[in-house]
Amino acid sequence: DVLLVESGGGSVQSGGSLRLSCAASGYTYSDYYMAWFRQAPGKKREGVAAIDSDGGTIYADSVKGRFTIYQDNAKNTLYLQMNSLKPEDTAMYYCAAGRCLLLEDYCMDYWGKGTLVTISS
Repeated sequence: DVLLVESGGGSVQSGGSLRLSCAASGYTYSDYYMAWFRQAPGKKREGVAAIDSDGGTIYADSVKGRFTIYQDNAKNTLYLQMNSLKPEDTAMYYCAAGRCLLLEDYCMDYWGKGTLVTISS
């Protein structure tokens, strides 16, 4: 079975950094695009960043220049380095595996359970 397990969430002050990880198993990692989504309380889930097997990336405008998505194919692990964090980055962050390099829910076939990120001002 496909399993995506996120880790690395926590509480930091505005301006701080966090690195999220997503350990993938149960499928051929390079067969899927990987992405990070987030959902803030009371808001719709939104795409944050995505990456293809060759390292090509896309980002939401709100995180460009602050977040970096990357992966270790040998370890089947996806990462999200988040710098210059803002209170509006507070959300549950989800790892996803999908069929296209778009920050859209419909592209994603598999989802993790999420890791919570809280940024205080």
